[in-house]
Amino acid sequence: MIARSALAAEPKLSTDFHRLWAAFTVSQLGSALSTGALPLIAIIVVGASDFRVALLAALSAVVGAVVALPLGPFVEFRRKRPVMISADLLCFVTLATVPVAMAFGILGYAQLCAVATAQVLGTMVFNAASGAHLKALVPDSMLATANSRFETTFWTVSGVGAPIGGMLIGVFGAGVTVLIDAVSFLLSALGVRSLAQPEPPPPVAEIERHWTADIRGGWTHIFRHRTLHALFWNAMVFGGAVRLTGPLLAVLMLRDLGLSPWQYGIALGIPSFGGIVGSLLTGRLIARFGERDVLLGFGVLRTCWMGLLVLAGPGVSGLVVVVIAETALLFCAGVFNPVFTAFRMRATDDEFMARVGIAWSITSRCCQPVFIALGGALAAATSVRFAIGCAAVAVLASSLLLPWRSRAGLDQIGLTT
Repeated sequence: MIARSALAAEPKLSTDFHRLWAAFTVSQLGSALSTGALPLIAIIVVGASDFRVALLAALSAVVGAVVALPLGPFVEFRRKRPVMISADLLCFVTLATVPVAMAFGILGYAQLCAVATAQVLGTMVFNAASGAHLKALVPDSMLATANSRFETTFWTVSGVGAPIGGMLIGVFGAGVTVLIDAVSFLLSALGVRSLAQPEPPPPVAEIERHWTADIRGGWTHIFRHRTLHALFWNAMVFGGAVRLTGPLLAVLMLRDLGLSPWQYGIALGIPSFGGIVGSLLTGRLIARFGERDVLLGFGVLRTCWMGLLVLAGPGVSGLVVVVIAETALLFCAGVFNPVFTAFRMRATDDEFMARVGIAWSITSRCCQPVFIALGGALAAATSVRFAIGCAAVAVLASSLLLPWRSRAGLDQIGLTT
């Protein structure tokens, strides 16, 4: 009887959480299906050069981050559901203009740049607002569980969405996949609109405030919090070094290892299932070791695998090494990320949730292109393997930035042992 009462008293994820989760799943699936569609349209339809195709991604990331910079306070002091719906509708409308312009033969490179920038901006705003809203929607003790659901969804659609999207592009064309992506954002907006539980009022802005203080408020909060500050730099170094290896891994596999494109596709697809398994096991690992030890332990374990890429030899054996290294890395990341996200939510005061989310996203989007450029320059000056090796060292070094001296602080914000 006591066990049943305890089980009944255990907090559960609400119906509104599952609706928000479904909205996230739909938009993520649409984006995964259309992966690579805009660059393909730029090449085939617009006739853009290699430089302009690369510029499309870089420019949209930088401009989107710059435009998002003053939106932190705007999102912070408003109800989050209307902001999320507006961000989804922005993505829907701008993406829908692409197949329409293609049908009338008026699609241009400038329009593609505007669409890509709007997607970056809409995604950043939506993520900041949804993160703040999720904290209010989910009991504190269930934050890691809730985030593990989102993590599982992300890795699942990453693993199956891109290959299916490639087939759709081959059969129906890139314009149709972009339209599917647009509709997915409309469905996401309708999902957010269906949330029934009244949304709590947003934080109240101070009467005396300055716009520069509001804009830098997210970074100010991060750098004033000892453990959050440590994890911020850990995330920037780790994420930048991992992204650095992306284009270099393609060169390594297709040129140096002599693998075929379909084998390269396998190396991209299979590791996603490591992320799925890791996210599914997060709850059991937390129950066994506690959130604090999972955060620190898997924060280290995820850094141990990239060095294997340097050892990959030619042929199938090299493919196996790459798949093992990438799968192990994503498995550890799949465990780490939900616990880390829950920590960031608990460590962030409610009146800074949106600004911290946008500050984190802007910094990440600015740091990663710098790492990629440095990796390319290093590979050109030395070799691809040497550049990947340097990235592996940087990833290992990122574990030193974990909050080792703040274990008590981790307990204070709810990371249990």
